[in-house]
Amino acid sequence: MRFFGKTHIDFVRRRRSAFVLSALIIVAGLISLAIKGGPDLSIDFEGGILLHLVFEKPVTTETLRSAIEGAGYGKAEIQTFSATNEVLIRGPLEEGEDVTESIKAAIVAGMPENPFEVGREEIVGPRIGQELGRNAIWAVVAALMAILLYIGLRFEFRFAVAAVAALFHDVLIAVGIFSITGREISLAVVAALLMVVGYSLNDTIVVFDRIREDLRKYHRHKYDDVINASINETLGRTIMTSLTTLIVVLFLFFMGGQVLRDFSFALLLGVLVGTYSSIFVASPILVEWYHKSPQQRR
Repeated sequence: MRFFGKTHIDFVRRRRSAFVLSALIIVAGLISLAIKGGPDLSIDFEGGILLHLVFEKPVTTETLRSAIEGAGYGKAEIQTFSATNEVLIRGPLEEGEDVTESIKAAIVAGMPENPFEVGREEIVGPRIGQELGRNAIWAVVAALMAILLYIGLRFEFRFAVAAVAALFHDVLIAVGIFSITGREISLAVVAALLMVVGYSLNDTIVVFDRIREDLRKYHRHKYDDVINASINETLGRTIMTSLTTLIVVLFLFFMGGQVLRDFSFALLLGVLVGTYSSIFVASPILVEWYHKSPQQRR
């Protein structure tokens, strides 16, 4: 069943505008990262304690802080959600002391009329956090290098460079938007970014496969026209795949709860940015490469 007819959109002619848009978003993200001194890292990487508490009645930040202040945790970071009975408490990890139990005991003593349930509890030491951070960086770098090798062998080197450039584009935009919106980078978000890399790569390879076929079939046509035709031929498949994935991710984002909110937000960015980059970044890079390389034109 075809939901889209044959399109004749001139994507190549719009590539410069797309490059400018991408550059503006990336620069805005880099400025935000520079101002903040880097991305906001969760306790997965920095170490500490995290408590996600669900109270029976609505609670205010001031009431909760005064309850835990008596136990010596008044400087802990307290974050409230749209649901006024849910809070997130973050704090440093004190050696030789069960911080989470002390905080829960202080809340029970200070707010006996408002019982709560623990939705999430995490304790990560600083040394383990640093090791997890290094492993996460190496995982992303290794994935990108493997992709470069795979596409270089399956297609040509220029295709591999275009695909990896598009993936760097996607990750930079995702990390930049996380910084701009004040969201934390956790292990779950890193996993989502790796999934984004895989999703975007799959979409890009489908387009590249059609470009390779059309270049052989229409080798006497203008290079820009062949690239445009290939993108238009795969456009229906790209949009339908993205829409079906987007529906699932939107349900996860709005109904998955606060624990999955950042993870699903990263997936949401990945679907949107990955679809955009496969059309307006990866393929147009091939066009720029062609026009700047006399050997390719010959």
